[in-house]
Amino acid sequence: PEDEMFLKRLSGGYLVGKDPDASLFYREKGNKKFQEKDYMGATVLYSKGVSHSGPNSTDISLCYANRSAALFHLGQYETCLKDIVRAQTHGYPERLQPKLLLRKAECLVTLGRPQEASQTISDLESNFAAKPTVSASQFQILQRTLCRVKVKVQEKKNLPEIFPEALTKTFEGVDLREENEQIPCASSSVSLHIDPLKGRYLVATKDILPGELLVKEDAFVSVLNPGEMPPRPHGLENKWDIQVTSGDLHCHRCLRRTLAPVPCDGCSYAKYCSQECMQQAWDRYHSVECSLGALLLTLGVFCHVALRSALLARFEDVDEVIEKLCGEMSKQGICLPESEDPAQILKYDLRGEGEKKDEAVVTPIPGCDINGKYERNYNAVFHLLPHTENHSPEHKFLCALSVSALCRQLEAAGLQAFTTDLKPTKLKAAETPVLCAELNVWGVAMLRHMLQLQCNAQAITTIQHTGSKENLITDTQQVRLATAVFPVLSLLNHSCSPNISVSFIGTIATIRASQLIRRGQEIFHCYGPHESRMGVAERRQKLRSQYFFDCNCPPCERERQRPSAGPGREAFRCHRCRALLQGDDVLSCGGPACMESVSRDLLVSRLQDLQRQVGAAQKRLRNGRLELATQLLLECQSDAKSFLSADHSVVGEIEDTLAQAYAALGDWEKSATHLQESLRVVEVHHGPSSVEMGHELFKLAQVFFNGCAIPEALTTIQKAEKVLLVHYGPWNDEIRELQKMKSCLLDLLPIPGGPKE
Repeated sequence: PEDEMFLKRLSGGYLVGKDPDASLFYREKGNKKFQEKDYMGATVLYSKGVSHSGPNSTDISLCYANRSAALFHLGQYETCLKDIVRAQTHGYPERLQPKLLLRKAECLVTLGRPQEASQTISDLESNFAAKPTVSASQFQILQRTLCRVKVKVQEKKNLPEIFPEALTKTFEGVDLREENEQIPCASSSVSLHIDPLKGRYLVATKDILPGELLVKEDAFVSVLNPGEMPPRPHGLENKWDIQVTSGDLHCHRCLRRTLAPVPCDGCSYAKYCSQECMQQAWDRYHSVECSLGALLLTLGVFCHVALRSALLARFEDVDEVIEKLCGEMSKQGICLPESEDPAQILKYDLRGEGEKKDEAVVTPIPGCDINGKYERNYNAVFHLLPHTENHSPEHKFLCALSVSALCRQLEAAGLQAFTTDLKPTKLKAAETPVLCAELNVWGVAMLRHMLQLQCNAQAITTIQHTGSKENLITDTQQVRLATAVFPVLSLLNHSCSPNISVSFIGTIATIRASQLIRRGQEIFHCYGPHESRMGVAERRQKLRSQYFFDCNCPPCERERQRPSAGPGREAFRCHRCRALLQGDDVLSCGGPACMESVSRDLLVSRLQDLQRQVGAAQKRLRNGRLELATQLLLECQSDAKSFLSADHSVVGEIEDTLAQAYAALGDWEKSATHLQESLRVVEVHHGPSSVEMGHELFKLAQVFFNGCAIPEALTTIQKAEKVLLVHYGPWNDEIRELQKMKSCLLDLLPIPGGPKE
């Protein structure tokens, strides 16, 4: 399937250039959404218009101005002000300036900045007097609005100035208690070790409590996942896509969510949260990537990560790595060295073959410098294993083909592309970009990185909240935002029952202990296959096919030693006596006096029909058809009880969706009843301290809060906080929301001995 997708995408193309027609198309679509009062939809479409507009053009100024109007209606006043400045900077038409200045004044008043609002009004009145550019009717409308704004200014004259806190301060308080001398982004609670068989790994140097921060690491490289971007169609109809992807809502450098992205001046794809992020991206890698946008989208995110890794390597002292690459290329032709003897991992010399060996500079652990320090740099990334001998010939061919296509394009642009637009004044003397005489050296480096990524790429995920504000209850799901390389996170070995939890804020990964870790115990991460989500046979197969090892972690060993442990959580049950069914192709009832038997294929088909019905009910719920959705879900609930075990994940899904439906109807008591049943299933599958349990408890707290069940809400808030603090720390959005709910509820509690109403 991957090969077919590659060829399908390769035969297409992507619109990543500037196009005035596209800008007009998106602006008109945005205007329609604005008239419908869908201001969020309008904002996204205006952003697409901005991206397709050339700099210093009427098109881009109009898109910025229109987006500022949508942002104003969304209450995003600071961002609205920034868009007003951008519209003016890019040459917003003089005749339209009055309404833009009025919007600016209203924003300033609302933000509690009356002095600036007064100055803006003075500028506007001077404009009216000097250059009357509007008709009499428009002038009367503007005058009425101006009078209203003046009244607001007078009302707020005596209030103090309000300056909103920068979003970047959100994460400043999340720091390591005591930094590790060997691994700068890790705490002193862990140390780096190496073993000839299992490679490098981290071990606890002391007893570690649940919730303790062990690692806070910024990605060496990250690339925003483009999402499902349809190729360019052959016809003119529907030429431009209006689908919203992650690339429309997040900064392509820092991954921060933004409603008002600033586009690259050279392409329509790359977007940033600020001018500063755009400039940093341009200086470090986008000056090369900009003209390659369509090709990179075609070749895929792994190829993009490989290129960006090589581009970032130019800013480090990587002479030794380049020498090693060149030396091995001349010796072997195309491939990098891959030691067959695990013991050789213990000594890895980065110098060329002809250099004199000096034991003092032999690196004891791959990726460490001569002082034994393992840092977040290109040297550490270079030493992540590519597992060349384990990849299939087909995979290696596709990787080589992708890199060859990329090198061909770079060659066409000229080798100077690797040094064009770099600003030496921003670099230290030792950071002068390195450029090898032959492009194929960089090609070999990129090929190595592509082969590394199957085992070492880390998905940066974010918690996406769904559900409407009108329903007063949110649902959450984890979505993949970007693909990144974290050298320290890559040191962690796998367990199907890990003892840490990984979360992300932008490009920064935080690793916290999810349970008590004793001194001397290894720190384990889960690569995906978790004991709560799949059986041992499926886990081992997935790990073998992607990561090339057979898992022997304690959960796998336990399950292998007791293969006849019963049908498990996802079992079917007898429709007659409700006992669990057992067997392979034909399932038999486990009841003492029941002889019922049934084909597994028949039950699987019935389960698939049920899942389709649940999906149809969820669609009705999203479309606001609440009564129909609830009725269908109750039918699904009855059907599920007749042939699925009480702990089946589909049973939990139905209960969770019923809770959402009753919450939307305002029946908080029924919503809480169904959500508690969903919680029971989640606990069985994931455990009482799991992050999944934390999210479900958060939803239950919302239900109790909205239903004014104060004692139940306070108890649930306490449980949710306890779980979520372990996985995310105190800066998590859900934890802050829980604290607000708790503060509000405590104010409602009667004071002991106080007057009774």
